[in-house]
Amino acid sequence: MQISLTISPSKAPLIFPTHHPIPQTPKPQRASLPTLNSVKATSPYLSAVGRAIEDDEYRAARNQVLRKGVDLEGYSIEGVSVGGHETCIIIPEFKCAFDIGRCPSRAIHQNFVFITHAHLDHIGGLPMYVASRGLYNLKPPTVFVPPCIKEDVEKLMDIHRSMGHVELDLELVALDVDETYELRNNLVVRPFRTHHAIPSQGYVLYSVRKKLKKQYMHLKGKQIEKLKKSGTEITDTILSPEVAFTGDTTSEYMLDPRNADALRAKILITEATFLDEGFTIEDAQQHGHTHINEIIENAQWIRNKAILLTHFSSRYHLEDIRQAVSRLQSKVSAKVVPLTEGFKSMHT
Repeated sequence: MQISLTISPSKAPLIFPTHHPIPQTPKPQRASLPTLNSVKATSPYLSAVGRAIEDDEYRAARNQVLRKGVDLEGYSIEGVSVGGHETCIIIPEFKCAFDIGRCPSRAIHQNFVFITHAHLDHIGGLPMYVASRGLYNLKPPTVFVPPCIKEDVEKLMDIHRSMGHVELDLELVALDVDETYELRNNLVVRPFRTHHAIPSQGYVLYSVRKKLKKQYMHLKGKQIEKLKKSGTEITDTILSPEVAFTGDTTSEYMLDPRNADALRAKILITEATFLDEGFTIEDAQQHGHTHINEIIENAQWIRNKAILLTHFSSRYHLEDIRQAVSRLQSKVSAKVVPLTEGFKSMHT
């Protein structure tokens, strides 16, 4: 409970002793035009505008200082991914997050969440994410899941509704491998097959553009407009893979021809749980994960412009990650970057 005390001006305590003012002879003042600052001081409207500008400038500067993540191929990618602890990768330009292990605050304002599989470090934050959007009066999110877990996710949300006596509004979409969903008129998503210890799938985000069909390229503007008005389809739809996210998987996805778009997207966000000889490739495969040596072995198939490595085991130090990235970088033309935000070694 907060209690406020009001002190009337007549009874306000004296902080400084009272002094009689010393009379001064007023000096003649020259007439002058009001300055911008004086106008701000006397005009409530301009004063409010000034404060708003200052607040916006402050917030912009503060956000720039506090902003974390990496800039790759024109996209700002944020988030955290530590093997067995938490994964949530955020791409603000697409208003989306891949997986949501613990619901970081920056994920709340993303409209779409793509769940790769049902392990808690990838889906545990989902109820909190949905509840937080409701708390901030944001529209219900759209959450994509592998079809095999949709029913269980619905039960999970129902349990939280029952326990918390709250409304958890969301659109839950079961999206299967090779199905396509339109997020907006210039952006679609399509899952691809991955290989983990439990059912899993990755996602590719595609930009969409229209291109005039070859047979009409020789026509002039008025002729094209006439065909368009007649109902003739004059364009082809071109899908360009922008970002691919694997989630937890073995390297087997790299050898599947049906996953070619994941390896030619501008950005590949893939796991590299294990980095050294202390954990073999066979061990990684047995646990449904990828060893960085496997990515190096399959470097010939990589056509991405940038690779963001995630999901490092906490058994490593940051220096181990740096050295592993350097080894991979020497084998691929793509820019290789590790996501180490929030990473903490178990040895520190």
